Amino acid sequence: MASSEAVVTPDTSGYDSAARAADLCSLLENYLDPHNVQKVYRAYQFGAQAHQGQRRLSGEPYITHPLAVARTLGEMGLDAESLCAAILHDVIEDTPTAKAEIAEAFGPEVAQLVDGVSKLTQINFRSKAEAQAENFRKMILAMSKDIRVILIKLADRLHNMRTIFVMPPSKRARIARETLEIYAPIAQRLGINSIRVELEDLGFAALHPMRYRVLKERVRQQRGSRRELLDNVRDEIQSSLTEAGIDAQISAREKHLWSIYQKMRSKQAGFEDIFDVYGFRVVVADVDTCYRVLGHCHGRYKPLPGRIKDYIAIPKVNGYQSLHTTLLGPRRVQLEVQIRTAEMDRVAEAGIAAHWLYKDPGQPSNVAQTRAREWVHGLLEIQENVGNSLEFIENVKIDLLPDEVYVFTPGGDIMELPKGATVVDFAYAVHSEIGDACIAANIDNRLAPLRTPLKTGETVEIIAAPVARPNPAWLDFVVTAKARSAIRQSLKRLQGAEATDLGRRLVERGLNAMDLSLGDLGDDQIAAALESFGVEDVEQVFEEVGLGRRLPWFVARYLAGGDDAADRSEAAGTGGALTLQGTEGAVVAFARCCRPIPGDPIVGFASAGRGVVVHHEACNNIREYRKHPEKWVDVRWGAIAEGDYPVAVDMDVMNNRGVLASVAAVISDLDSNIDAVEIDEKADMIATLRLVVGVRDRVHLARIMRRLRGLSAVQRITRRRG
Repeated sequence: MASSEAVVTPDTSGYDSAARAADLCSLLENYLDPHNVQKVYRAYQFGAQAHQGQRRLSGEPYITHPLAVARTLGEMGLDAESLCAAILHDVIEDTPTAKAEIAEAFGPEVAQLVDGVSKLTQINFRSKAEAQAENFRKMILAMSKDIRVILIKLADRLHNMRTIFVMPPSKRARIARETLEIYAPIAQRLGINSIRVELEDLGFAALHPMRYRVLKERVRQQRGSRRELLDNVRDEIQSSLTEAGIDAQISAREKHLWSIYQKMRSKQAGFEDIFDVYGFRVVVADVDTCYRVLGHCHGRYKPLPGRIKDYIAIPKVNGYQSLHTTLLGPRRVQLEVQIRTAEMDRVAEAGIAAHWLYKDPGQPSNVAQTRAREWVHGLLEIQENVGNSLEFIENVKIDLLPDEVYVFTPGGDIMELPKGATVVDFAYAVHSEIGDACIAANIDNRLAPLRTPLKTGETVEIIAAPVARPNPAWLDFVVTAKARSAIRQSLKRLQGAEATDLGRRLVERGLNAMDLSLGDLGDDQIAAALESFGVEDVEQVFEEVGLGRRLPWFVARYLAGGDDAADRSEAAGTGGALTLQGTEGAVVAFARCCRPIPGDPIVGFASAGRGVVVHHEACNNIREYRKHPEKWVDVRWGAIAEGDYPVAVDMDVMNNRGVLASVAAVISDLDSNIDAVEIDEKADMIATLRLVVGVRDRVHLARIMRRLRGLSAVQRITRRRG
């Protein structure tokens, strides 16, 4: 414990809270009018009274923490309302003070900010993870109304991390992990680099204290050995720019420890192999000069191919703008140079807080603020589609991945997506309806499947079909939270509609067995049955029947009037089979073990949560179902069953060059597709092809197998049913 505390020591200076409040007010006098400075001081007096007698684990009066949070925001230049809320941010949660008291003393704006940062303490959660997720969800909703909520929360987390080493190791590790997974990425997404870097290094020191100390010592040693070289490089660049009449400020830049550690882990590399530990930042007057400086740097030192990045023309997703290049310096040392304007430098460090606009709404937003609003809007869309708070927080973590790819729409607009994003992610980023209907894409005028990962610079055109629908398999490869939540929502909506339709048909069959129909039932009969089921809507009952959660005969019996209806059902027989049209969607599943197709003799079984599962009558796997006749569903194929049905075919073939191409050509000529193929090589130049092909019915399959038998390389062909 003691060695860890030596890494970052808690704030235990001797100032009392009044002195710290006075120090804060001196800072605020540089940019706030006296009236607002006085308002902030009144907030300090209010908070000090509310927290009277409370102390932190470090032994300091509790009010020192809110004052430290307010100072961080004061250094960022935030307004008086934000500063008051920062000082009061814990009074609702940790003292008897009500939100109404804050509103009366400081106005509804401050009260709303304080409430947005406060945790949900009145609700009992089943686990710490659920509590964390629900509190995060609450904060995001508050942030959508006022982005200052997250700035207060980041400053709060920063001071907590600065003083974390007084906490027990287990709690320290949990908070550090949460900081690295959520709060540091949020700071990066909002472009607040100064807070992000400190949060990452503090989290690193708390989570891995030994690794932190070793890496810090290695950086210190290298800094000493290369100081003279770096000074010479900086002087040479400065001299070159001065000769060209370019006024520039050049400063040495050192990559922070968490970034070095992450790069070492991702590249599986040693410390010596991470080449851009050191570099330079060049700040100039305007954009044109940025590109001139880039040319001068390349003229003096050789640039490394593939290491030149123009974030001025295409800003990062958080609004960051700069030119990056990696140079081969003296002694073959690789150095990274960042070139930007003074405005870009301010935005890079402070992000959305670079120019605070709450008091000047007529002034245009900077890039970081615009991107932040877009991101928050996207979070609200995700929040509306997810099932619970735990799923929401996991989706947000995915969405906070820092690496991006930049692709173009056919109209030339730039779309930013996380690294690894696919065509489906792109389609949902354009619009949810386009995502639901996408079937393929043209990438740089080449047809590409939906799971294709996108690369920076590609132009993507989505091919959509009005009758298309989302595929559950897409969830295996999409990477954006928006796509994932939209797919799940669409599937849930489609499944609900399909299940309701199927359930209605199944219940109608049960009523037919009693010489009844839904139209024969009175409102009183239906109401009595719904009361027995404990639901209010008959459509909900149909959906549960369609999903296999209720037995259709049981529901039909209650709708028709109980025991008397059951006697009529036994006398009348089954009431006819359920006719399959191929349009039932996700609520009628065709078993993969036997892969039945139209024309096959089939049986159906009600499966909870899956609807009706259809097997071939000869399938070995239905033995277990025969023990539960109450779950049987009598099914038959309709006169015309729409769509293609997968069927498994095994072929023994001569292992000649081009045999698979010949087989594929025959299948394509007969208007079918190969969904999957496996090749099992045997002795004597014989191989077994295990295919899954799409067919319309048994007649279509017979035509395909007959044509394939005619190929000279085919020795044997059979349909596989298990």
